[in-house]
Amino acid sequence: MTIRSFYFIAFAGLFFACGNKKPKEEVVTTRVVQVPFFNGDSAYFFVAHQVKFGPRVPNTSAHTKMAEFLVNRLAQYKAKVAVQEFEATTFDNERLKLKNIIASYNPEVKKRILLAAHWDTRPFADKDKTKKDSPIDGANDGASGVGVLLEVARILGSNTLPSVGVDIIFFDGEDWGERDGQKEVPLPEGQASWWCLGSQYWAKNKHQKNYSAYYGILLDMVGANRSQFYREEVSLEYAGQTVAKVWDAAAKLGYSDYFVKQNVGGIMDDHLIINKIAKIPMIDIVHYQAGIGFFGDYHHTTKDNLSLISKETLEAVGATVLNVVYNEE
Repeated sequence: MTIRSFYFIAFAGLFFACGNKKPKEEVVTTRVVQVPFFNGDSAYFFVAHQVKFGPRVPNTSAHTKMAEFLVNRLAQYKAKVAVQEFEATTFDNERLKLKNIIASYNPEVKKRILLAAHWDTRPFADKDKTKKDSPIDGANDGASGVGVLLEVARILGSNTLPSVGVDIIFFDGEDWGERDGQKEVPLPEGQASWWCLGSQYWAKNKHQKNYSAYYGILLDMVGANRSQFYREEVSLEYAGQTVAKVWDAAAKLGYSDYFVKQNVGGIMDDHLIINKIAKIPMIDIVHYQAGIGFFGDYHHTTKDNLSLISKETLEAVGATVLNVVYNEE
């Protein structure tokens, strides 16, 4: 389906005067944008496909296969694709081979919107009651955000593009941080955290010289059934206007049950790195569970599997993001 932006010409007044004077016309132009349909079933397929690879832990065959899948699909969806290969050392002294994968649409357009998620999974279920050393499926923590953005990429590749440029970045190495409850491990000089290794690398080594974006939207854990997304403190501090824009768009689409207009505390996530190091105002759409806090009781456990994932939640998030992007001028 091809979507076109079009214009209505409104004749706001037609005045007739005496004699031979011609009538005056006042022309008002209104921009009307038709946003493509976001398919929750398709986003769910992308989540399930990732889970089939197994845990996408760096330095494993599942991680390698997933990277190939992302690059091939993004190219199929007509994106200009770039891959950043780099290495990083973890808190437990593992040397990881990592890849940030970037897809660009309208690459010649100066005004750009950055959409992001992480595609790696946690190497151990350290919050699990019995299987603390098992890797996790990461159906929500990783795959859900990637699934939504792959559907966005599919839509951008098959419809008229928005008026702005769009860059989709899949960050690697986000989830190999310290184990739950362990003593803090000293950081190497110049490193901000043991978490978010991919966004730290990209923030210091952008895929394009002098790259910047008008704002960014990070998706993290956006697929669980009955998820709710509160307005997170770091997002409000650095990109309050974008928070308002996204939550207002969700309300207009009827998704207020998902996007709750209440403020909560801040978290360490890729958006903090992008705000502080890359200097791009970025918000985080992330699951917050009232009474528990961020992430939910399945976080970093073997319960983070496909049974959690809701097509309706994926659609609420994806449709909201797509509406924001297409209505940007």
